[in-house]
Amino acid sequence: MRDLTIYLNDHLAGSIGAMEMVEDLIETHRDKPLELLLKTLKADIQSDQRDLKLLMEALGVKESKVRKAGAWMAEKASRLKLRVADFGEPDLALLQSLETLSIGIMGKRLLWRTLEAAIAATVRAAGLDLTRLERRAVEQFELVEKQAFKIAQQIFVRDIHGQNKSGGC
Repeated sequence: MRDLTIYLNDHLAGSIGAMEMVEDLIETHRDKPLELLLKTLKADIQSDQRDLKLLMEALGVKESKVRKAGAWMAEKASRLKLRVADFGEPDLALLQSLETLSIGIMGKRLLWRTLEAAIAATVRAAGLDLTRLERRAVEQFELVEKQAFKIAQQIFVRDIHGQNKSGGC
């Protein structure tokens, strides 16, 4: 089960990176309209992590501390890039963070679909409803995408009309 162990641990590590990013965004957007969406997303990610860990336990797959630590470090590097390279443009950093989360959510959707295609009976025996999990990933993606489009419209319209003077690279 070497390949399945690596595959599941990679997805668990990705969820840890996503959780770190969402927690940072919640802190940055406290008492703002986006906070509720982010808190909902955080709860969903936590639930998905629990389901993935239950599956791993049922299959006898051990969590990789190295992969989890790597995910934590990768998220910190990503956060640094978003803060430094965007020359103090918090809206652009938010847009890029939401896009990063969207990619991760689609990866999670593919996880559930792949497990459905490959080992559905085993996963169901572990008590997971893959259809429900995939549907939730699609809903998460749509919420995050909608918010990203809204932010993109605001910052790019402002950019086109010359209201953004930062002149970043």
